[in-house]
Amino acid sequence: MQDPRLEKLADVLIRHSTKLQAGETVLIQGYDMPEDMIIALIRKVREVGGIPLISIKNNRIQRELIHAGDIATMQQSGDYEAYRMKRVQAYIGLRGSRNISELSDVSSTAMDIYEKHWLKPVHFAIRVPHTKWVVLRWPTPSMAQQAQQSTEAFEDFYFDVCTLNYGKMAEAVVPLKKRMEQTDRVRITGVDTDLSFSIKDIPVRPCTGLRNIPDGECFTAPVKDSVNGHIHFNVPTIYRGTTFSDIKLTFQAGKIIDATASDTAKLNDILNTDEGARYIGEFAIAFNPYITSPMLDILFDEKISGSFHFTPGNAYPDDADNGNRSAVHWDMVFIQTPEYGGGEIYFDDECIRKDGRFVVEDLKGLNPENLK
Repeated sequence: MQDPRLEKLADVLIRHSTKLQAGETVLIQGYDMPEDMIIALIRKVREVGGIPLISIKNNRIQRELIHAGDIATMQQSGDYEAYRMKRVQAYIGLRGSRNISELSDVSSTAMDIYEKHWLKPVHFAIRVPHTKWVVLRWPTPSMAQQAQQSTEAFEDFYFDVCTLNYGKMAEAVVPLKKRMEQTDRVRITGVDTDLSFSIKDIPVRPCTGLRNIPDGECFTAPVKDSVNGHIHFNVPTIYRGTTFSDIKLTFQAGKIIDATASDTAKLNDILNTDEGARYIGEFAIAFNPYITSPMLDILFDEKISGSFHFTPGNAYPDDADNGNRSAVHWDMVFIQTPEYGGGEIYFDDECIRKDGRFVVEDLKGLNPENLK
């Protein structure tokens, strides 16, 4: 018997996230995915008159392709997938994983080759600017372990998060978008954290289920050379298959001038990828009411209610561009709720969020009780 939650999620992805129309082709790409969800999506695509194109991938096989660092393989694979991506109008990426550390032993050199010749030409050059796209994780026992929940409890949490009323969220975020567009100076405080920067004249983008599921953030970017101060991130992060915790960054005139973490050498190896990796490409305020604690999955962790993320590396050229370019885009999360020591966000000296809760009247619709 088909789980009715699969049909509900498929409906969100087809009708809300990609808004698929009759005659449009959607590429559905699944990593380590159960058949039932793919079938539910195929049926929903047919309901609206679309054309489903299916690509099933396996993370262990993907690692094997990347691991050798072979430029010719990466170029040919990138060319093949670019050819296909150019011919679809929508993309849905469902990313399951039996092992979140599958890429942990892939060298930085091999990852750079993969990103340059396959990932960026296909996804950043074609999929992001030219298709209606959405990406999401898939609940697995491995993810349940990350969240420190039973498999059943995590699945219930997952479907609550992924099928909430994103239309309601889209309405509630409008005042935050307006405020960010009118703001020059931002200051952020918290435990061992005091950051100041400008977001003046940088575009602002609310995220309410059109590109990521789960969703719930509003992002922009700091003026590239405006960031000063320090931050001690209180959420672990996984990047290129390696887990980092206790990350501390110090900024001067926009640049990270000092960086330490649980693996300081590897952190700095990544930040030295290119010049742009030591500048910030994104600043986002998060407010998904169902996500309240980290689970080492950035699509969830970056949406934690009461958090923000600050991202070394590439800015989004078509969404919130501050001119920074890098092969790196690393979302690092800081939670400001009382359980994590609290903290404030100020826009031009006005406190708009304190201890994870919006405190000005026009933004209170984004507090958890008003979004559920």
